[in-house]
Amino acid sequence: MQYQIVFKPKAIKSLEKIPAQDRTSILVGIEKLPDNLLGDVKRLTNFTPEYRLRIGKYRVLFEIEKEIIIIYNILLRKIAYRRK
Repeated sequence: MQYQIVFKPKAIKSLEKIPAQDRTSILVGIEKLPDNLLGDVKRLTNFTPEYRLRIGKYRVLFEIEKEIIIIYNILLRKIAYRRK
């Protein structure tokens, strides 16, 4: 299945704060997502958004709605799963 990727404003702001070298590897990982969710993707239990993509020490948190991948945030692993 081929997906379309949509970034939420919070994800774009998070991405801008990440160092350039890490940002490049994150974007490469995100580019692989539309092809049947390639990469280290895991469905999360009792957490919103429902999915995460692991890229080194960063986590890309996203949901899938029909044929659209909505990226909500990109965070360091140590803060990605904290409850607010």
